[in-house]
Amino acid sequence: MLATELRKLLPYRTVWVILVLFVVLLVGFVSAGSSVTINGQQMGNQLYAFPELWPRLAYVAHYFTLLLGILLIILITDEFQFRTFRQQIIDGRSVGELLGGKFAVSLGLTLFGVLVVLATGLYFGLTRATAPAPGSMVAQLPAVALYAVQTLAYLGLAALLAVLLRRSGAAILLFLLYVWVAEPLLRYLLLPDALDQYMPTKVLGALTPTPGQEMLTTMVGASGDLPVAHALPLALAYAALFWALSYLLLRYRDL
Repeated sequence: MLATELRKLLPYRTVWVILVLFVVLLVGFVSAGSSVTINGQQMGNQLYAFPELWPRLAYVAHYFTLLLGILLIILITDEFQFRTFRQQIIDGRSVGELLGGKFAVSLGLTLFGVLVVLATGLYFGLTRATAPAPGSMVAQLPAVALYAVQTLAYLGLAALLAVLLRRSGAAILLFLLYVWVAEPLLRYLLLPDALDQYMPTKVLGALTPTPGQEMLTTMVGASGDLPVAHALPLALAYAALFWALSYLLLRYRDL
């Protein structure tokens, strides 16, 4: 299953373009971060100090995770456009095997994102910050694991929209609109605070909170996000739900 997916991915130029774009944007943004000025003071190389670097990187990287979601949408909708899903069913593969291949791709994309975050953190943390104290390099490393869960859930949402709409342009547009516009508006206009914290992107965002959130909370009040310990199982549940719905759509709709 994985070997079949790799044969499709490796020669596909779009895959490499998006992956390189992910790396370039993340590294470029992190590199430029030292010039940011807050309260009249330039952040400088203190921005790259361990262990605070890991949650900062996870927060920044989650914005670029949408690129990985767009890539997965393209890969899935191509299967519909070129009718390769249908041909594989005719050849004897099950719907579970078809979706399992795309889930394996999503795991690969998640691993790619995590490795890029780790490599970026190690490079900037070791070359631009002062020598790290013993143990500081791994003190907040679980933030990267939370980023991995977040990425997997976003990819599940992308897969669901790709299977639902079957056209890359429409699925990508709806993916971006839902994350950036539709759900935030729904939470702001219609849902009380007690409910909006359980919406998918709010739950996923709680896994990589804004750096310095504790200070912001003391100044302007609580953000309304769930604690990470509560958001984590919900994020895993959302990821499972997205893939389960994708399976049902593939299983009961004509390919």
